[in-house]
Amino acid sequence: RHGHPAATFLDHIPTYNSVYIMTLFRFLCIFTILYLRGTFGFVAAPLVPTTFDKKTTTTRGSSFSMACQEAEDEAARLKQKAEELRQQIRNMEASLGNERRNRQPAPTPTQSAVGVQADENVSLQGKRVVLVVGANGRLGSMVCRHLLRNNPNTEVVACVHVVGENSSRGYGRLSYEVGAEDGVGSIGAAWSEERTATFTYSDEMKDYNLQNLRVVEAELLDPLQCATITEGVDCVIWCATDFNGNRPRAVSGLNVAFLFRAVADPLKGRVEIEGLRNILGGLKQNKRDASGALDAVLGKTSLSSTSSFSKNDPVDVVLVSAAPEAFQDFETPFGTFNGLKREGEELLKNEFPSLSYSILQMSKYEDNFVQESLDILTEESSDSNSEDAVRRRINRRDAARAAVDALTNKEGKGKTLQVWTAIR
Repeated sequence: RHGHPAATFLDHIPTYNSVYIMTLFRFLCIFTILYLRGTFGFVAAPLVPTTFDKKTTTTRGSSFSMACQEAEDEAARLKQKAEELRQQIRNMEASLGNERRNRQPAPTPTQSAVGVQADENVSLQGKRVVLVVGANGRLGSMVCRHLLRNNPNTEVVACVHVVGENSSRGYGRLSYEVGAEDGVGSIGAAWSEERTATFTYSDEMKDYNLQNLRVVEAELLDPLQCATITEGVDCVIWCATDFNGNRPRAVSGLNVAFLFRAVADPLKGRVEIEGLRNILGGLKQNKRDASGALDAVLGKTSLSSTSSFSKNDPVDVVLVSAAPEAFQDFETPFGTFNGLKREGEELLKNEFPSLSYSILQMSKYEDNFVQESLDILTEESSDSNSEDAVRRRINRRDAARAAVDALTNKEGKGKTLQVWTAIR
């Protein structure tokens, strides 16, 4: 041992240290065994009679059945409560509707109301097709609702922004406004055998005329898509905009779709200008083709693009714009907010003279503090506006009604009108 390199170290280890190390090793083994038992469940099962297992299983089964029954009873109770709430809402809407009709004041003699003085011969009766551009917006969805519920013979084509991987908007607002979500839905309980979900239309939805609604997706900056969706269209109500208030949507809401479009192709165009031009160009061409086909059938030789259309037809285009005093101006890389609005209005007037139009410069929207179903007041837009123009307000539902009524308002054809319902 004296020749071994570790001899000196081993010779100095006391004997009691070996006993200490062995004891420590035993404790370590015991601790490891206990740890493994606690972690992995290596615990011997108690030896209990078989009858006890059966009794326990029966008790657990009965408890589960009772829990399922209680859950089904709770689901039935909630379903009944939901139906009662729906009925209360229907009754409130019915009573509120009568109240709104009763409280409408008489129109003032100095100001006109859009649609009130419309020519009786100009109407949407017959099979008319109205294209609503920007139908998933707050105003556009309300326009679709008003068209469907007040013109049962009119087909409404709701044009929405492309809903795909680059969009997060969906059809939620449009679906809510037209009443597509008012049906009766039911979902089977997760623990029941019938786990199916059903949705049926209720009797209250028969006047919604949803069978006349057609939803189309389109990129307004694509001329080919705009020409396609305007085929067979008689009238257009333009509600689309790239702005939220007076700020671009890409700035105000960090909208993914608009940000993607701005970054991917910043020179592609503006909805207020190029998008409007594409829709008007498609409408003009399709009307010309329809007129030519009808003239050929009737044996006419006139070259007029509208030679076969009656003077009592509705207005071709209702352009919903913004009054100059509605918002403060906002500078964008493509121009100012008011500058873009005025440029779009001039585009309709000058570049498409064959299309009849009515331009509605809406005052500032106020849905919380301005009642709906008020008289819609108008005056022709001019450079010298009245002093209260900044204080004018309008509820969006009244704005939607004004846009629909403008289709048949002969007094507003070919004019630019400022529209409001209240002064605040």
